[in-house]
Amino acid sequence: MNMKHILATATVAAALGAPLSNAFADDAMGMSATDMAEAHFQAIAAGDIAALKSHYAKDALFQWVGGPLDGAYTGADSIAQVWTKFTKGQGKMHAEVIDISQGANAQGATVVARVKFAGNKTIPVRYVLVYRGERLVDEIWQIDPKLTAY
Repeated sequence: MNMKHILATATVAAALGAPLSNAFADDAMGMSATDMAEAHFQAIAAGDIAALKSHYAKDALFQWVGGPLDGAYTGADSIAQVWTKFTKGQGKMHAEVIDISQGANAQGATVVARVKFAGNKTIPVRYVLVYRGERLVDEIWQIDPKLTAY
């Protein structure tokens, strides 16, 4: 996108009273939803519970599908407790993002990824993250054994 196109888009959006596209907003803010998701994966691998908790909206929903932590968790405090259990059980980890994609509009963004977390065990995960602004409002962690073939 060249500067002329950016200015034209901004002018039309302003005239219509509409927010700018996320592609433009990402450039201005410096952080796309995929950037936030990758930071989230690295915080999981690092066991950084404070960083993880800061990623969530107060009333976020987390669906953990499969494994011993299977269940639905609501709220940043409850979700942080789940991450504490997981990271203690896994020990030192490495996160490998196999693939990641983002869909976004002015109301929010959805990130879909396949990620392997390797610690005491290798956990292959199919991930769906929903962002409103800079906070996670919905997260699905689906343990997917098929990912181990990649």
